[in-house]
Amino acid sequence: MCTSPFARCRSSQRIGLRGARLERKQVRLFGQGRLRALAIARDPALASLVMGAIDNSILPTVADIEAAAKRLAGVAVRTPLINAPVLDEVLGARVFLKAETMQRTGSFKFRGAYNKISSIPPERRAAGVVAYSSGNHAQGVAAAARLLGMRATIVMPSDAPKAKRDRTLALGAEVVPYDRNSEDRAAIAQKIMTERNATLVPPYDDPLIIAGQGTIGSEIVEDLARHSLNPDIVVIGASGGGLAAGISLGMKSRVPSAKFYVAEPEGFDDTIRSFASGKREANPRMSGTICDALMSNTPGELTFPITRDLIGQGTTVSDAEVARAVRYAFNELKLVVEPGGAIGLAALLAGKLEVKGRIVVGVLSGGNVDADLFARLIAAA
Repeated sequence: MCTSPFARCRSSQRIGLRGARLERKQVRLFGQGRLRALAIARDPALASLVMGAIDNSILPTVADIEAAAKRLAGVAVRTPLINAPVLDEVLGARVFLKAETMQRTGSFKFRGAYNKISSIPPERRAAGVVAYSSGNHAQGVAAAARLLGMRATIVMPSDAPKAKRDRTLALGAEVVPYDRNSEDRAAIAQKIMTERNATLVPPYDDPLIIAGQGTIGSEIVEDLARHSLNPDIVVIGASGGGLAAGISLGMKSRVPSAKFYVAEPEGFDDTIRSFASGKREANPRMSGTICDALMSNTPGELTFPITRDLIGQGTTVSDAEVARAVRYAFNELKLVVEPGGAIGLAALLAGKLEVKGRIVVGVLSGGNVDADLFARLIAAA
């Protein structure tokens, strides 16, 4: 048996570039590249075979995304998939934007947070939950906890946007500030969790979180199918990788021909550099972009194997290009999108990807932007 993670086995249990054959069943891999994560999506038993280096983990499956959709039904908003002719004309493509700006708490993060927190056993709920976040995950956790009658404590950077901090407090959470340049948010959260016997709700590195975000991908496929369309290209902002991992996992088995790309801020391209090296790389700094939602230091331990195998490519975008996308969304599409939420649109408008004549999907992942910053961005020439 193979002992190296994602190693190709020479026994009867074999995972190849195009397919996987097991003694018990055949698992077919679709599309181009190494799609071992898709094999895991089809057969969870494969996780123990190919994920030996990941401690105590089983990657989420398509079945987990389907279960998440049932938990979220009637709670999360099924956000619209918007097609704007003005954007089609600019790009020479048919472009659809998944507007998670209209989700509860103004970002996609509510999906994963609710899926995770609602799965906590009743006997553990009284101790509450702990999370760390610059704002969007914080609000998602706070809102989900309130709906379920639970206490929420959020470890949040002291330089987080005021709008995100204020909304987190308004949702009833306790906020514990920290300096993102000199303090370890995970260590602070771990200490609180231990003291209170609370449950940690990670921002991305958790199977239930990834599965919750994966419901976005399922909705995209279903909504396009109503127009008898399949996506050719899907562009997703990446930080820790929960959104990109979930969406690609939720879509790839259903639309194997689709190509996925991550978009990251310049100087915070840890995911793209990790794709190139084959291992998780870290950013040299923790702040310095207007995309405050996309400043995680390194891809997640669970998310990276999925994004590496199902996506494996991406592009970077400058702050100026992001600002242009925020402005474009407001002026032409009449949408309020935060900088990190607009990064996929920014990549498209900047011509970073060849999309002419294609069916393209971009994810507007959030709309929680400070009023002052937003005013400056949309007023700029």
